[in-house]
Amino acid sequence: MIERLVTVELVEGLQARPAAQFVQEANRYSAHLFLEKEGKKVNAKSIMGLMSLAIGRGEKVMLIADGADEEVALNHLTSLVSN
Repeated sequence: MIERLVTVELVEGLQARPAAQFVQEANRYSAHLFLEKEGKKVNAKSIMGLMSLAIGRGEKVMLIADGADEEVALNHLTSLVSN
C-alpha cells in the first residue's frame, strides 16, 4: 500500500466532468484506490463517493493505492489532478 498527498490543481477541482474522468481512469486499474480528505475516505472508483468529498481547486487530498499495479495507478491519477 502506498499513499501520496497531492494538491488538486484542476480549475474546477474534482467536480462533475473532472470527477467522472478521474473515476473512469481509476477503474482501469486492479488496485484498490481511495481518496481521503479531512478524515473522510472514499473509494476512488465511485463517482458518488468522490463527489461527496467536494474537492475544490487548491485542496490537498491523500491518494491511497493497494494492489498489484498500485504505483502505476497512483502516478497516473496524481498526474490527472496535478496538471
